[in-house]
Amino acid sequence: MLVYTLKRFLSMMVTLFLIATITFFLMHAIPGDPFALPRETPPEVRANLESRYGLDKPIITQYFIYMRNIVRGDFGISMKYRGQTVMDKVAQGMPVSALIGFGGVLIGGAAGLILGVFAALNKRGAIDYIVIIIAIIGVSVPNFVFASLLQRWLAVNLRLFPVAGWRTASSAVLPIIAASMQNIAFYARMLRSSMLDVATQDYIDTARSKGLSESEVVRGHILRNSMLPIVTSIGPMAAGVLTGNFVIEKIYNVPGIGQSLIIAIQNTDYTMIMGLTVMFSFITIFMYFVVDVLYGIVDPRIRIAN
Repeated sequence: MLVYTLKRFLSMMVTLFLIATITFFLMHAIPGDPFALPRETPPEVRANLESRYGLDKPIITQYFIYMRNIVRGDFGISMKYRGQTVMDKVAQGMPVSALIGFGGVLIGGAAGLILGVFAALNKRGAIDYIVIIIAIIGVSVPNFVFASLLQRWLAVNLRLFPVAGWRTASSAVLPIIAASMQNIAFYARMLRSSMLDVATQDYIDTARSKGLSESEVVRGHILRNSMLPIVTSIGPMAAGVLTGNFVIEKIYNVPGIGQSLIIAIQNTDYTMIMGLTVMFSFITIFMYFVVDVLYGIVDPRIRIAN
C-alpha cells in the first residue's frame, strides 16, 4: 500500500510540475500587456514595474524563480490589485466558492439520489419517464442557462431573492440552486442505471428466495451495491466544488475564486492567472489522488495491478 501511495503521489507531483510549466510559458506567449493603462505608460514607470515583478529578466530566469517560489507556497503579487497576493485572493474567495460548491453538491446529490431510486423502482412508469426527461435536460443544458432563468423568474419577476451580489444569506440561494441542477441530473441518471443493473444479478434472486421482503432486498442489497459508482464520482465532484462554478459566480456577481480568475484574465494579470490556475489544478489533482488511495484501500486488486 505504501508503494502504491508513493507512486500516486509522484504522479501527482509530476502532473502539477507540467501544468505549472505549461501555464508559465503560455502566459508569456499570449498577446497582452499587464501594465496597459487608459493612457500610454511612461517608459520609466514601465521599467520600474517590470523590475518589481521580475519581467526585465530573461524568461528562463523568470521561470526558475517562479518555480522556486511555488515550492515555497508563494504564488506572487497581483499586477492589478495593489498589495494583494494570490493567496490573499484565494483566502477571500475560497469560503464563498466552497459554500456554493458544497451546497450544490449536497442539494443536487440528495435530490438526484431520491429521483434515481424512484425511477428505478418504477421502471417504464410515469415517474421513470419524468426523471429521464429531467436528467436529459439537466445534462444537456449548461448551468449558466439555469442560472439566468432562475435569476429572471425568481429574482426579477417574483422578487424572492436578490438578482446579484453577496450581501445577505438569501444571496446564496440562487447560485446554490443553479450549481445543483447538473448534479441532480447526474446522480439521478447514475443511480437509476446502477440499480437496474444490480437488480438483474443472481444474488438478488438468491436474496428473494430466502424469503426477504422486497423492501429488505431493495435497502440491503440493491441500493447498497448500487452506491459503488456514486463513490467513484466523489473525486471529480469534490474537485468541481471549488473549480466548477466560474460562470455562475460571474452571473450572480459572487466574490469567489472563480470570479477572481475571470477578472484576472480580463485584466491580463499574469501572476494572478498563473497562481489561480496552479491552485485549481492542485485541488483537482489532489482530490483524484485521495480517491485513488481510497480505492487502493477498499480494493487490493487495484494496488496490485498498479
